[in-house]
Amino acid sequence: MENNIFNKVAKITLLFWLMKIVATTLGETLGDFISQTLNLGYYVGLGVTFVIFLVFLILQLNAKKYVPYLFWLVIIGTTTFGTEISDFIDRTLKVGYAGGSAILVTGLAVTLFLWFKKYKNLEVYPIFEKPKEIYFWTAVLFSNSLGTAFGDFLGDNLGFTYLQGAMITGAIIVVVVLLHYFTKINHILLFWIAFIFTRPFGATFGDFLTKPLAKGGLDLGTLNASLVSLVIMGILIFISHKNHQKENLSQSTNKE
Repeated sequence: MENNIFNKVAKITLLFWLMKIVATTLGETLGDFISQTLNLGYYVGLGVTFVIFLVFLILQLNAKKYVPYLFWLVIIGTTTFGTEISDFIDRTLKVGYAGGSAILVTGLAVTLFLWFKKYKNLEVYPIFEKPKEIYFWTAVLFSNSLGTAFGDFLGDNLGFTYLQGAMITGAIIVVVVLLHYFTKINHILLFWIAFIFTRPFGATFGDFLTKPLAKGGLDLGTLNASLVSLVIMGILIFISHKNHQKENLSQSTNKE
C-alpha cells in the first residue's frame, strides 16, 4: 500500500496510451508553432521549450504524490522539447534524422542501462523514489525525442506521406499490443517499444494535420491543430483526475 500512496506516475492503462498519443500530437504541433510559425528558429525554440519542460519537471519532482495534471504537463513538456531537440540535431547541426536517431537511441540505451544497474529492473509503476523518477523522465525525454526523429525519417528520408507514416507506426503499436496479450515477451520491453513508437505516431499525425495539402497534409496550421489537441488533452486530464479521485476514495474505504 505504501508504494501506491507515494507513487508519482500514472498507471499504464488504455487511457494512459490515448493521452500519450494526444500529448505527442500536441508536442509536435506546438513545437513547430514555436520554432516555425512564430519564426523564432530552433535555437530560441529549444531554449523556450527547455524552460517550459524544466519548470514542469521541477514541480513534478517536488510533488509528494501522483498529481495527474502535473504528470501530463511534464509529458507534454518532453514531447514539445523533444520535437525541438530532434529538429535542432537535424536542421541546425545538420546531423540528419538517421544520425540524430542513432544519437538518441544511444542516450536512451545508456539511461536504461544505468537505471537497470541501480534498481535491477525497469518497472515504470509504481515509482516513488526521486532518483528513479529522474531516470524515468530522462528515458521519457530521450524516447520522445527519438520518436520525433524516427517519424521525420519515415517522411523525409524514406518518402512516406504523413498519413502513411502514421499508419506504419500505428501498425507497430498494434503488433506490440498483440504481443503483450498473446505472448510471454517481457512486458517492460514491450512498454518501452510502445512508448517510443506512440511518439512518431503522434508526430506524423500532427504533421498530417498541419502540413500543406501539396505535401499530403490537411493544412490546418500549427496553431489550430495545437488548440484542438490542447482541448482534447484537457478533457482527458480531467477524466484521469476523476478516475484518480475514485481510486483514492476506494482505497480509503477499503482501508477502513
